[in-house]
Amino acid sequence: MAHRITVLPGDGIGPEVTTAARRVLDASGAPLEWEVADLRAGPSSAPMLSEEAVASIGRNRVALKGPTATPLAGRSRSLNLELRRRLGLYAQVRPARTLAAPGPFGEVDLVVIRETTEDLYAGVELARGTDAAGRLIELLAAEGLPAIRPDSGLSIKPQSEAAARRILCFAFDYARSHGRRRVTAVHKATVMWSTDGLFLEVAREVAAEQPDVELDDIAVDTLALTLVRRPQSLDVLVMGNLYGDIVSDLAAGLIGGLGIAPGANFGREAAVFEPVHGSAPRHAGRDTANPLAMILSGVLLLRHLGEAEAAARIEEAVAAVLAAGEAVPADLLLYRGGTPAGTRRVADAVARRLERL
Repeated sequence: MAHRITVLPGDGIGPEVTTAARRVLDASGAPLEWEVADLRAGPSSAPMLSEEAVASIGRNRVALKGPTATPLAGRSRSLNLELRRRLGLYAQVRPARTLAAPGPFGEVDLVVIRETTEDLYAGVELARGTDAAGRLIELLAAEGLPAIRPDSGLSIKPQSEAAARRILCFAFDYARSHGRRRVTAVHKATVMWSTDGLFLEVAREVAAEQPDVELDDIAVDTLALTLVRRPQSLDVLVMGNLYGDIVSDLAAGLIGGLGIAPGANFGREAAVFEPVHGSAPRHAGRDTANPLAMILSGVLLLRHLGEAEAAARIEEAVAAVLAAGEAVPADLLLYRGGTPAGTRRVADAVARRLERL
């Protein structure tokens, strides 16, 4: 029986890289059917999350999603955040693994697991000069906490025990099911003792209940140093929302950049697979975007569906295309030179390789 998958093409380069990924996934031989939906509803000036898209993912329980633009400022809510909230997608998985010849950081194989419902990205913002911000500043002053300037905007960082336990249990289960043996909790508990301190406390409790997987912990600033000095010492990294966004981009830089960085979002009832990179509107419609992150997100999707053989063949085909230099996207030619291949040419090269495997 074919797997029915919701497709959300996204914005900017999203439709191009999504089409390229579908081309390769279809060439893998896995039994797939596609149901295309638009993530956006309403006017472009104030878009809302499409109920059609939510319903489609609810039916199919799995989606392949192109990058979606996020507003840079103002009170418009990110459709990415809204989709995760509506579907209960609390765990984001972003692997970083060297596929072709190792770069200056050697062979890298680590996974960033990010909690996506709380922390500073929860969107609890109080604009400067508002009554709410003023009342909170007064309350904090009354508690004897360090003074906050009255013209400050405020971001609130929630961290619940329940959300910490849920993502930490997910990380331990992920490590166990993927043959990994160490989880590292990332924090800054020395400064943020009531939030990151709670996260670390729960991590130790979860580890005590699951002794077959090793736990260690690391401060987020020390992690940044370790990533560029000894990335091979790291395995599964689990952290909050803000750290996860930053650290996963840094990890992508170790393997060649965001153009080959896949991602997945998991909840209890659905999973959405999407590349780490953004929508890059300046490059839309030019057939220059790198589709490999989207293709590799499709690899994660296939593994989730139990199509492990097809997933492995695509990954092998991508590695072979890059190693042979037959169709290398522009962003991966930064250190090697050569003629860049466009979106369609890269997808065609990977699909042709699949036919030979």
